[in-house]
Amino acid sequence: MTLLETASAVRENAHAPYSKFKVGAALRAASGKIYAGCNVENVAYPEGTCAEAGAIAAMVAGGDTTIAEIAVIADSPQPVSPCGGCRQKIAEFAAGDVTVTLHTTDGAIMQTTVSALLPGSFDVDYMSRV
Repeated sequence: MTLLETASAVRENAHAPYSKFKVGAALRAASGKIYAGCNVENVAYPEGTCAEAGAIAAMVAGGDTTIAEIAVIADSPQPVSPCGGCRQKIAEFAAGDVTVTLHTTDGAIMQTTVSALLPGSFDVDYMSRV
């Protein structure tokens, strides 16, 4: 199954009763294994979980720690980009040149990289005094 097929399938499981905005994400770890996540809303909106964060959590739980590629899909007029928090989460586990492919359910596609999504990202180099 491709990343897009995996992201599309898991998107159907999203729990989005408030926004009705279902998002699916799938990533391929450096090991080649694919991990998926979907958004899970909560009536207390800030307590929800993004699809990208769910896929990353599944990857770490599965014993992998490096993202080789990631895909995100939503029913949106244009390819939907990860939120700021998810951009930072992705950058924690992916090199700057890792491909991020953003899809709509209508077939629109936008490819970018982790560095393009999060220029000037906060990384371990800032922690050199710790």
